[in-house]
Amino acid sequence: MSKFVIYQVLPRLFGNYNTTNKLNGTIEENGCGKFNSFTAKSLNEIKLLGITHVWYTGIIEHATQTDYSAYGILKDHPGVVKGKAGSAYAIKDYYDVDPDLAENVDNRMKEFENLVKRTHKAGLKVLIDFVPNHVARQYHSDAKPAGVVDLGEKDNPEWAFSPLNNFYYLPGKPFLPNFDVNSYKEFPAKATGNDQFSASPSVNDWYETVKLNYGVNYVEGGQIQFDPIPDTWFKMRDICSSGLRKK
Repeated sequence: MSKFVIYQVLPRLFGNYNTTNKLNGTIEENGCGKFNSFTAKSLNEIKLLGITHVWYTGIIEHATQTDYSAYGILKDHPGVVKGKAGSAYAIKDYYDVDPDLAENVDNRMKEFENLVKRTHKAGLKVLIDFVPNHVARQYHSDAKPAGVVDLGEKDNPEWAFSPLNNFYYLPGKPFLPNFDVNSYKEFPAKATGNDQFSASPSVNDWYETVKLNYGVNYVEGGQIQFDPIPDTWFKMRDICSSGLRKK
């Protein structure tokens, strides 16, 4: 059996030669690596290390304080984004890739697809993170296929739990963390990604995320309710198979 040797890399750091390192600096000030930073030469050098797989971390579009509204991407509220760049695990759009990583934002998906092709041409396999447990507090897909309903779009927020909902809610309670969220409003509050079923998560919680509901009723002792089949199952099936259908 052949041995797998995985090279994990943050594309936003790889190829960023900007040495400004300004605290809370913008992408223009501190720079950012790009999909195109992984040239054929650099991938061949990685291959020479004995690597078999490259694990590109932070590919899927996540919430950020950088404004991409000019490209049709909904702007994120800074109060629920950690840092200027945001967390790579606060997924904002499962159907899109991070615009920070593109030389040409309008061409971002093609640039990523070309990265995959270059990686394969170098004799390497590709891995990317998929984050199924939680999404950004303001999840909104701008790139979803026609007819696809967004996560939470048809939820009933008056139900704390229902297999028909994609999120968990705290009916009647506003989102009120014990720290400043810059006037961000959410009512009713949704459960936070690290299983915090409270309207007031702490700054150390994953407050920038909301937990996805796969039919486990954590509010009432962790009971499972898989009949009817939880709606999140169908949405995740469609998200995971969308790339295959496209090709």
